[in-house]
Amino acid sequence: MKRFTIPCDFGGQKHPFHVYVGEPHPKKHPLLNQSNWLSSERGGSIPQDVMNSFEKLFKISQENNVSFEELCVYALGAAQEGGAENTESSGGGTT
Repeated sequence: MKRFTIPCDFGGQKHPFHVYVGEPHPKKHPLLNQSNWLSSERGGSIPQDVMNSFEKLFKISQENNVSFEELCVYALGAAQEGGAENTESSGGGTT
């Protein structure tokens, strides 16, 4: 499992929030459960462009039969220079 820090919206203010990426259910959005929890328990939301990006990466991983988790590390690691932050979870990234 990998951890990514993304800016989420809390009442109009952006704050960093950790999301965790593993291998999601093939028919569900990879951040669906975390997005629902963030909304119901913390009153925050994951920006739609971030949701769309993870959804696109998930589709690419399925079409190419590659690990979604590793594709995210690769894609978001490459985007890190543009402002995205990628941090692996402790213990080598596996849980």
